[in-house]
Amino acid sequence: MEIERINDNTVKFYISYVDVEERGFSRDEIWFNRDKSEELFWEMMDEVNEEADFVMEGPLWIQVQAMDKGLEVTVTRAQLTKDGQKLDLPDDIEERRKMFAGEEVDSQEFDEFEPVYDETDKKKLEYSFMLSEVEELLPIAKRLMYIPLDTALYHFEGKYFLHISFDEILHSEKDMKDQLSVITEYLQQSPVTIHRLEEYGKPIFKEDALSNVLHYFG
Repeated sequence: MEIERINDNTVKFYISYVDVEERGFSRDEIWFNRDKSEELFWEMMDEVNEEADFVMEGPLWIQVQAMDKGLEVTVTRAQLTKDGQKLDLPDDIEERRKMFAGEEVDSQEFDEFEPVYDETDKKKLEYSFMLSEVEELLPIAKRLMYIPLDTALYHFEGKYFLHISFDEILHSEKDMKDQLSVITEYLQQSPVTIHRLEEYGKPIFKEDALSNVLHYFG
């Protein structure tokens, strides 16, 4: 694993997929199994702490980029103001990406590890869910038949992925919570982004996935 100390509060490290497998993890585990991905992350952070003297204290911002042969992870400790309360992190998420990614800001990335600190004042409007068979979507499609949702279905690495987008105008936070609770009764949430699915996956239904599943399989 290659470790680079950017400054007092930021460290960047790169780990190849070969190294990941030598540590006893598979690619599927670090992408789709949250417990395994977190286990790998903290194992790497222990090593970073030993080699780069980077102590994990306070809120952290974590960004993970998927490269061709491995993962690049950037970890930044949030800075507290003198009153010890306000977090001195960039307000705009795009500025964060530019700050952490540098010249590679346009490279493929995914949020494999959930940051300890995140922007709680912004609603997340897109979600991905993993399934083994298309028919698993039938009960969801029936229950959400009359709900206006933007859905797409892709096949990627031997699994199917339902991607769902909410409209901030059409859906209140309660609506989103209610509809997500229906979906999570049947499916497991996945960190795979729509960008990754569009680039590497095979589209089954690029739009109206639930309606199409109900039409063709129901």
